[in-house]
Amino acid sequence: MCTIGLTALLAACSSPAHRASTPTPTSSTTTTTSPEVRTPVLGRVWGPGGQKGYGSARPALIFNGGDPTGLVEDVRWQSWGGVRAIGSGYSYYPHASVADSTREPVTVVAFDLSQCRGIPAYTAIEWYFPEHGERFDPNNYINVCTGDYVGSP
Repeated sequence: MCTIGLTALLAACSSPAHRASTPTPTSSTTTTTSPEVRTPVLGRVWGPGGQKGYGSARPALIFNGGDPTGLVEDVRWQSWGGVRAIGSGYSYYPHASVADSTREPVTVVAFDLSQCRGIPAYTAIEWYFPEHGERFDPNNYINVCTGDYVGSP
């Protein structure tokens, strides 16, 4: 009886249905090369002064150098790589003077996705304080490839 059971098992294993489900090794492998897709960065460092975050993708800290109103900390990006990159963090809201600034929530918008020195990059950035009634204004930003302030007083 064991011989009959073993014979039936061997027959089942060698049946065409079983062979079709067994992977067949191939002797050649086809490799395709796709163009490298680069994640855009946030502009580039445009001058001296200890700038931070520029030239990086999704920076958690952005600093223009200088006073604290040019600093955004603890940035968490909700989006990156599309027409606009939107994040939230904390910056210093100036009251009567920069010395009276208080650390408050900001919304960060990086936009104008093109290139800085041949590298895919957001070339414009703005941050604003929604709690103070501020909103995104695409006409008021820093060109983060050149360092020029556009639309600012």
